[in-house]
Amino acid sequence: MRSWRLTRHVLLWPLLLLVALPLVMLLLAWLQPQADVWAHIKDYLLPRLVGHSLVMLVVVGLGVAIIGVSMAWLSACCEYPFRKILDPLLVLPLAFPTYVLAFIYLGVWDFSGPIQTQWRAWFDSDPWLFQSLSQPAGVLFILVLAFYPYVYLLARASFASGGLAAFEAGRSLGVGPVRTFFRVSLPIARPAIVAGLTLAMMETLADFGAVSIFGFDTFTTAIYRTWFGLFNLTAAVQLASILMLFVLALILAERFSRSEGAGESERRPTGHRIQLRGALASMASLAQLALVCLAVVMPLAQLMVWAWPSLADLSMRPMPGLIGNTLLLGFGGALLVVLGGVVLLAATHKIRQRSQFLAEVAALGYAIPGTVLAVAIMLAFIRVDQWLGTALAGGLLALLLAYLIRFLRVAWGPLESVAGRIRPEYTEVARSLGVARWYTILRINVPLLWPGLVTAFLLAVVEIAKEMPATLMLRPFGWDTLAVRIYELTAEGQWEMAALPALVLVMIGALPVIFLIRRASSLVGNNQ
Repeated sequence: MRSWRLTRHVLLWPLLLLVALPLVMLLLAWLQPQADVWAHIKDYLLPRLVGHSLVMLVVVGLGVAIIGVSMAWLSACCEYPFRKILDPLLVLPLAFPTYVLAFIYLGVWDFSGPIQTQWRAWFDSDPWLFQSLSQPAGVLFILVLAFYPYVYLLARASFASGGLAAFEAGRSLGVGPVRTFFRVSLPIARPAIVAGLTLAMMETLADFGAVSIFGFDTFTTAIYRTWFGLFNLTAAVQLASILMLFVLALILAERFSRSEGAGESERRPTGHRIQLRGALASMASLAQLALVCLAVVMPLAQLMVWAWPSLADLSMRPMPGLIGNTLLLGFGGALLVVLGGVVLLAATHKIRQRSQFLAEVAALGYAIPGTVLAVAIMLAFIRVDQWLGTALAGGLLALLLAYLIRFLRVAWGPLESVAGRIRPEYTEVARSLGVARWYTILRINVPLLWPGLVTAFLLAVVEIAKEMPATLMLRPFGWDTLAVRIYELTAEGQWEMAALPALVLVMIGALPVIFLIRRASSLVGNNQ
């Protein structure tokens, strides 16, 4: 038993040190003052970056909360036409990277795009509405469309497990439906809503692709320009540490909200769905249909229209290389991330609360934006190269390490969820029969963990394939991916040329999402 405890610590602490590496580099960077650069940043850049970040957090937070909660309540608790068709489609925006949605909409409502061109042909005037959808309105609109599924998924699960039963209890006491929703059902789902909202806001702060396409200055774009424009990696790391203050504030707020709701227990769904009729039923269906059209149907249709003339280029350079690099990095990084998740699970499963807290810390890398990870890891590898005389900074190791730190939580979540449902009697029986521990793990634990392993692997593949800033900043020479190619083309305004790699990337991202939707639907069907 003592040797197993020692093994757990040996497995856990390296992961903790890896996650701590970028944070340590952020702090050490302040030991090297960059007075000239910071004089420019402080006077001309920092106020705008802070202001833009606050605006993004407030507007995107309100947008994803309103859309996510309302759509989740309709899907989980109400009955209306086409609900079963629209429910899974509301999750599909997760397959679209923000930078893909950004260049699609920018190309559609651009001055030379189809909407403004047709408007001028019909009315002989410029459409002021679409001219105003540049920055910041356009980028905020894109971020809300891309990130509302975080709130939708978690809030829907919470409403399905307890919100409807509480709503029926409130209605039985003679309270009106609106007051019952806000006073009873909504507070029950508050921890889940806050968790989804925190994820959406962290992704908003971490976004690099959409804001760069719209030319909207944020910390992520400023970090990139400071590194590759001013050629000052130390100042870029210092700027990244300010962004991390926003991220840490979101984490603390989410932790505080979770502690307040810790005493709430999960409830099983009871009662019947609220049957919407007449105008209410039509409005519910139309609201979800409009959202699906804006976030899924229109972007996918526009991508296919742009990409159709160049579909034959799939077999021509550079597309096979881009797809190969994307899949190779995706699969290789996903295997590493899943291995890290398994190690983390083995080191912390069913042990005392202190180790569980350490596991939470080890999985905090998901909260670190890709640009922050990139500059911190590059600075660390440059220091290592100077000390050891190696050349690690320009290799794949730095990029794979960034994937491991950034997406460890993506793998650990599904694995921990599946492991929590494995009964300890299975391994206890094997142990009582004298079966070796490794054989028990191979024949019992691995098959039981298999659904979580598959889910974790697929999620990691799609997240790594979509990840752009860390890949753009850390990739070795010649290791261009679909995401990098999209960035290069959209930076030059070549929307139609970027459509084909974007369409392939969306297809790669859609497969795991569709798999998870079908898996969730089958589980619901088995439980009914």
